[in-house]
Amino acid sequence: NHDIQFRFRGFRPDRGIIARIYSVGVPSIVMSSIGSVMVFGMNKILISFTTTATAVFGAYFKLQSFIFMPVFGLNNGMVPIVAYNYGAKKPDRVKKTIKLAIFSAVAIMAVGLAAFELAPGALLSLFAASENMLAIGTPALRIIALSFVLAGFCIISMSVCQAIGNPIYSLVVSVCRQLVVLLPVAWLLSQTGNLTLVWLAFPIAELMSLTLSAIFLRKTLRMAERAMTQSAS
Repeated sequence: NHDIQFRFRGFRPDRGIIARIYSVGVPSIVMSSIGSVMVFGMNKILISFTTTATAVFGAYFKLQSFIFMPVFGLNNGMVPIVAYNYGAKKPDRVKKTIKLAIFSAVAIMAVGLAAFELAPGALLSLFAASENMLAIGTPALRIIALSFVLAGFCIISMSVCQAIGNPIYSLVVSVCRQLVVLLPVAWLLSQTGNLTLVWLAFPIAELMSLTLSAIFLRKTLRMAERAMTQSAS
């Protein structure tokens, strides 16, 4: 592109710019790490029952990626649109984009919920599931899937916070969901000796995530609206 000319003479790192970049990037890095910690912790809890339970959890993770990936793709397309229109001081476009993204994400997750509720056995059969795996996995998929629709809203909400400049909210929700609620609740439920109850930790954690996401999204949108209104005036 000949319209843009780079000259490296005089280039100096700007601490302010670097700090702003990492303020958005570090929460994403930490959230990715938290996912690995959660999987490790859940496997430790489940293996205390049977190795088949860990196999079910692994199968679930592979299956849920088919539901979550379209939402993440939608999410990646939404973030630059929201960020651009926020910077351009166009609140109507910001709100319209957020509403459309939330509606679409919830619709996708509702399809996933229906699939997991109506055909868990067929989904597990893709992994050559034994009778024991089907017995454990059928209620597991149905219980975990109850969190799908809530997760659709939470994913979009937290990405909106990142796009508008509040990445710490996403980090707080992710830490609370996976480390503060999910693992402790799963461990407590495992003490009952009933494996089926352990899966309830997922919808319980998602309810907490939904509450925090709704609060943080409302705060972020109010802040964004004030900032856009003041700049426009």
